[in-house]
Amino acid sequence: MFVDRVHIEVVAGDGGRGCSSFRREKYIPLGGPDGGDGGDGGSVILEARAGVDSLAALAHRMQWRAEHGQAGGPANCQGRSAEDLVLLVPPGTIVLDETTGLVLKDLAVAGESIVAAQGGAG
Repeated sequence: MFVDRVHIEVVAGDGGRGCSSFRREKYIPLGGPDGGDGGDGGSVILEARAGVDSLAALAHRMQWRAEHGQAGGPANCQGRSAEDLVLLVPPGTIVLDETTGLVLKDLAVAGESIVAAQGGAG
């Protein structure tokens, strides 16, 4: 089935929460803070790919969400950053903002991409 127009909503992942903890050891009374930062959330990227010829793969879901970053831990353990969600579209795809009607980008050539939603910082 050939689909040349889809309406989707993209949601980036939130950054992971940092950890609030303090170093505690037997002979170190004032250890200081040792909590790790949370990981970054995943972004949603639209990328034009030469082998893709239809938007049918995107038509079955209205909302595409990237993963959230993992929380930080004690002992300066940083949370894992989430993977970016890459949605493949055919070359010649025009990306529009529904609320304003403005053209965000014309993905005319294979290999071009646009970050549709930026992931949150951890």
